[in-house]
Amino acid sequence: MDNTTMPGSSLPEDSSPDADKKGFLPCVSRRQFLFMGAAAASLIALERVIPGRILYAQSATFERQRIASLSDLEEGVPVTFNYPYDHPSALNNLIKLGAPAGGGIGPDNDIVAFNTVCPHMGFPLNGTYKPDHQMMGPCGWHLSTYDLTRHGIIVSGHATQGLPQITLELEGDDIYATGVQALIFGFNDNEQAPTDG
Repeated sequence: MDNTTMPGSSLPEDSSPDADKKGFLPCVSRRQFLFMGAAAASLIALERVIPGRILYAQSATFERQRIASLSDLEEGVPVTFNYPYDHPSALNNLIKLGAPAGGGIGPDNDIVAFNTVCPHMGFPLNGTYKPDHQMMGPCGWHLSTYDLTRHGIIVSGHATQGLPQITLELEGDDIYATGVQALIFGFNDNEQAPTDG
C-alpha cells in the first residue's frame, strides 16, 4: 500500500470517523482507478454473452426476387441489382468473393449481396469493390470501408454500422434475394416502400 500523501494532507487518525472502517483507503491510485474502470467495462460488455443463447440479426423479409444465375457469376465481378424496391438507395451488388463469407451461399459459401449505399451519409459505393481483399470502399466522403466476408462490418472510416446485407437463397442454378439485414440508408423502415416526392 502506498502511504505517500500530498503536502498538507494527512492520513486519518484513530480518532477520525473513518478509523473504525476496516480497509478504508483515503484515496484511490490512478492504477486502481483504471483497473476498476476496465473491470466495470468488461462486465458491461459481458452482460450480453449468455451461454447457450444464440443472437440473430434483425432481418426484414420480402417477396423472393430472382437476381442471377449461379453459373453466370465470375469471381470478383459484382452483379448490380435493385432490391427490395426500384429505388436509388436500394441498389445492391451480388458478388462471388472467392472466400467463405458470413451469410454466403453456394458450394463454397462465398456468394453474398450487399447494399451499395454507405450507411454513414449515403455516398454511393457501387464500383468500389476490391476483389483482392473482399472489401467495399472506401467511401468517397469519409473513407468508410467494409469487409464483405464478415457480414459487411465497418473496418475503417466514420460509419458506425456495417453495410446492409441482402439475404440470399439458392435454388438449382437460380439465386434469389429474400430479405435485408439492417436499415437501408434513407429509409425509415425497410418494409415501407419509399415514395419519391
